[in-house]
Amino acid sequence: MRVTDKIEKLFIRKVLQQEYSPGTQIPSERELAAEYEVGRPVIREVLQRLERDGWLTIRSGQRAVVNDYWKEGNLMTIVHLLDEEESMPNEFIVHLLEFRKSLSPAYVKDAVTYKPLSVVALLKESETVPDKPADFAEYDWRLQRGLAAASPNPIYLLILNSFGHLYVKMATHYFYEETYRDASRAYYRELMAATLSGDGTQAKNLVKEIMEKSIRLWKEQSKVK
Repeated sequence: MRVTDKIEKLFIRKVLQQEYSPGTQIPSERELAAEYEVGRPVIREVLQRLERDGWLTIRSGQRAVVNDYWKEGNLMTIVHLLDEEESMPNEFIVHLLEFRKSLSPAYVKDAVTYKPLSVVALLKESETVPDKPADFAEYDWRLQRGLAAASPNPIYLLILNSFGHLYVKMATHYFYEETYRDASRAYYRELMAATLSGDGTQAKNLVKEIMEKSIRLWKEQSKVK
């Protein structure tokens, strides 16, 4: 890992762990260079990258100020958050699930409408998935990617691909509950029926319902309020 990448990750970790709070000033370039034992040009490059990605605001002749990344961040902020699983705020997981609730119904409806045979093949696999959390998680991830790939809009899959590792990890934790695996089996069967009947709208509604239930169960399971 390049030294600039290492320092950038350490800084972001400090923000996520609230060592650097929004609105506060960070140490000067000289102080940061001494802390990390690098030259000031290295620190300057890191700070410029952090500003580009929404973590900082650099002010001429003054110390940089820490931003509220929820308000000032961008797509790269999400990439950084996904790379910091240990420091990831609990609310970020819930926000991701709510985002998925907005996203998934659209690409599932597309998949059922434009490539129903592909959807049937994907759902058929659910009948042979071993009754184990990790296997369920891996299958559910393959299903989501396959459904997104079946949509005519390739952006859905590009977005989804960003969350692969975190998705499987979260899903494995979620599927430890047998009742949750049972609920997903029932959902797969209902989605299969909607697909066989060519009802994209019904498929869309099913996805929205299962996502709302999943968010509620995740909050209960992880004690997120």
